[in-house]
Amino acid sequence: MTLGDGAIDYVNLVLAVGRHDANFVDAYYGPEAWKAVAEAGEPRPLAALRAEAQRLLEGVATVAVNEGEAIRRDYLLGQLGAVEAHIARLQGHVFSFEDEAEALYQVRPAPVPEAAFEAALARLDQILPGSGSVQDRYQQARGKVLVPVDRVDAVFQAAIAEARERTRKHATLPATDQFRVEYVTGKSWSAYNWYQGGGRSVIQVNLDLPIAMDRALDLAAHEGYPGHYVYNALLEQRFARPEPEGRGWVEFTVYPLFSPQSLIAEGTANFGIEVAFPGEERLAFERDALFPLAGLDPAEAERWARVQVEMKTLAFADNEAARGYLDGAMDRAQAEAFLVKYSLRTGGQAAQRLRFIDTYRSYVINYNLGEQLVRDWVNRKGGTADQPGRRWEAFVDLISSPRLPKALGF
Repeated sequence: MTLGDGAIDYVNLVLAVGRHDANFVDAYYGPEAWKAVAEAGEPRPLAALRAEAQRLLEGVATVAVNEGEAIRRDYLLGQLGAVEAHIARLQGHVFSFEDEAEALYQVRPAPVPEAAFEAALARLDQILPGSGSVQDRYQQARGKVLVPVDRVDAVFQAAIAEARERTRKHATLPATDQFRVEYVTGKSWSAYNWYQGGGRSVIQVNLDLPIAMDRALDLAAHEGYPGHYVYNALLEQRFARPEPEGRGWVEFTVYPLFSPQSLIAEGTANFGIEVAFPGEERLAFERDALFPLAGLDPAEAERWARVQVEMKTLAFADNEAARGYLDGAMDRAQAEAFLVKYSLRTGGQAAQRLRFIDTYRSYVINYNLGEQLVRDWVNRKGGTADQPGRRWEAFVDLISSPRLPKALGF
């Protein structure tokens, strides 16, 4: 077996597993013939697919490689290991929350004590105006920064345009750089980037629940620039495309969602917001451009920015709710109550998040823990907040490389 042979078999394996799990193949832009074969006839049995994954793992592991090929082999081994674990789960194997996260994303999420959340709530108690519970006051403050539905598109398009302009100064985007925005309902997620290949994307925004001002910019940068769209476009340019433009590594024509690649993708998409809009620059853009465009009072921007600092800590409540719920320590009502208490969601928002956990399970760690790990790695590379140029360099290096969490020391 060569790495090229293993890569072709890996792509076809991922497509075949996608017949058993509609959420598994996040993107595919390889040969149409391969997709047609995967979709023809009855799905291949899971037992046969798992045996194929194990065969590929053994074969790729024994391929002799030079220094330049080692990173490719490590990528294939990491992705194949996750595919094999996901097939096992589809067969009925029950992983603990931590075991599943490690098997799929190469990190083992340590528990976050409730004391950390209580401390963040205590700080919010000092920031939020008015009297009553922190939950009530948070929702009252949030109500003042909700983007009216009829202005969501204008705000979102302005945020994307600014994020794109900032990203273009540091990353070479495809000449075909283009996307369209669609507004949808009935989803368990708040937004999704569907990369189409060829430098094209569809970004869908879920309007089931009101969108607060901070989420407008978050979604624009996370799903678009320098987040998912740029990540996928750079990997396609540098690796999937045939030589001499790229390297012709066909494994990059498919993206299995439940794999180590997702921790990098989600972690960089979240941290990329901070890279593109650091500190006071984000506050200034939201206050001076987006708040007026949404018809909101710019005077609310600074306080809301301070609230969002504490929400970074409370974001880890998603992990603990998922841990308790998936491991059986919490029932549905208890998990929703935990999210209401510690992530300050409304009951409806908590129910939506638990629907996400029902579908995507331990995937939730990729957002908050992924962001933390990516930030730490970029900082170690000299990309600290006081070195914005170096921060962009390290960030772009990461999103245009095939390195997985294990290779980064996560």
